[in-house]
Amino acid sequence: MNERDAGLTDPPSSGAGQDTPAPFQPLQPAPYVPPNPEPDENIRHSLFGEILDWMLAPLLLLWPMSIAITYLVAKSIANQPFDDALEDRVTVLSQQIRTVAGRPTVQLPGSARDVLRADDVDSVYFQISGPDGAHLDGDRDLPRPRTGNSGMNADERARNGSVAFRNDSIHGTPVRVAYSWVSLDPLGARANGLPAGLALVQVAETLDKRAHLANEIIKGVILPQFIILPVILALVWFALSRGLSPLAELQERIRARPQDDLSPIDPRQVPEEISPLVGSFNDMLERLAQTVEMQKRFIADAAHQMKTPLAGMRMQSELALRQVDPDEIHRSLEQLAKSSESATRLVNQLLALARAENQPHTGLAFEELDLAQLARATVQDWVQASFSHRIDLGFEPADAPLLIAGNALMLRELLSNLIDNALRYTPQGGSVTVRVRRDGEHALLEVEDTGPGIAPSERAHVFERFYRILGSNVQGSGLGLAIVREIAQQHGAEIDIFNNPRSHSNKYPGSLFRLTFPPPLREPDDAE
Repeated sequence: MNERDAGLTDPPSSGAGQDTPAPFQPLQPAPYVPPNPEPDENIRHSLFGEILDWMLAPLLLLWPMSIAITYLVAKSIANQPFDDALEDRVTVLSQQIRTVAGRPTVQLPGSARDVLRADDVDSVYFQISGPDGAHLDGDRDLPRPRTGNSGMNADERARNGSVAFRNDSIHGTPVRVAYSWVSLDPLGARANGLPAGLALVQVAETLDKRAHLANEIIKGVILPQFIILPVILALVWFALSRGLSPLAELQERIRARPQDDLSPIDPRQVPEEISPLVGSFNDMLERLAQTVEMQKRFIADAAHQMKTPLAGMRMQSELALRQVDPDEIHRSLEQLAKSSESATRLVNQLLALARAENQPHTGLAFEELDLAQLARATVQDWVQASFSHRIDLGFEPADAPLLIAGNALMLRELLSNLIDNALRYTPQGGSVTVRVRRDGEHALLEVEDTGPGIAPSERAHVFERFYRILGSNVQGSGLGLAIVREIAQQHGAEIDIFNNPRSHSNKYPGSLFRLTFPPPLREPDDAE
């Protein structure tokens, strides 16, 4: 059910692309709030240093591990020749054991003892024990193999002449021990278990020569690494510098550009890895070029449009200064006031258009709002203006709230421009109707007037800047509908122009501006 809310006054006619409200006040931008600084841990530093860290960290971590492994391998290599020498000594001593009258004896000459102990670096110890553990010859302090040692397992004992090795200590000094169980039974009849026919032969030496050889091996391996490592670091540094040089070249090409050069960078001249970055940078350059072009166009349009009202104001003021007749001075001042009002309206509309065109780049905050309530409040702002135009301004609400996603301030400016345009083109005694209704899922906003209408050939042009239909004899800047188009596009709304279906006058067919808004996006209910 329709209700007429607003206005008085007379007949029809509607509009072409025109101005915004006389009482229009420019919107105040929200205060600038600087972004919070990012925490230090989220700030990226040098890409070169980042890659270098990730390459050198594993290298510097593996290098000590390599030294440790090299030390273990060197010790194993150093042990082998000295173990072989110990084994030979054990074999020689084993051959010196004889059985005399059923008792084991050692026939070791003094010169052999001297040769056995002849070592100018390490101390050499030996021991020969009988089957019953009795000491036969050598050093009594040399410990016997302990139970659980590999030299004591049954298989090892069963093999006459085999030599085993163990690490032990004597007088608190670590030694390497080679030992063997020697059968005193020539027939080997009692070779099982630990029979009385087995004698123990042990030869031990300290570890000085082994440690010295191991250190020499480590020096031979590690010292070249100290030379190779700086070379590796230098090669890594060079490789990274060489690999990142395209970035430096790209930086120099960008710095060498003129300040007004916003042409895109050729992605074929950059490595494949940074092509996405260059593509994003080109997108930014394109947006920046559009913004700069928009600003240039705005400045040119503003300068062009401001010339006429300012020239008129200057002429009227000079004319008033030359007049002596009070009536003529009064008329000149009236014209000066009208020119200043026109200039003020033009400046407001230029600022409104610049703000509307800049919203896609600065971001427009949308919220869910009731289109019917917004339209009613806007119409009420124009009631007084409709009285001065002697036009009947009415509002027809929807049967239920119409929710859309939008920016309330920009939508009120859009509707204000449509109402102002209709009031200017509708003759006195006509009517202007603002209507809000639903069409399926879409919300419709309509502004209907009883003015002269807009020919179909003109409808594509009335939304252009500074475009005015010839012969309309209506003052205006031609920016009102351009502002309407910009705001409608930002809200995803479609705008169409029709003849007024309720007008039956051939002279004044009227116009109907219809905006179709998309349905707001809603989150699904939890219950669904």
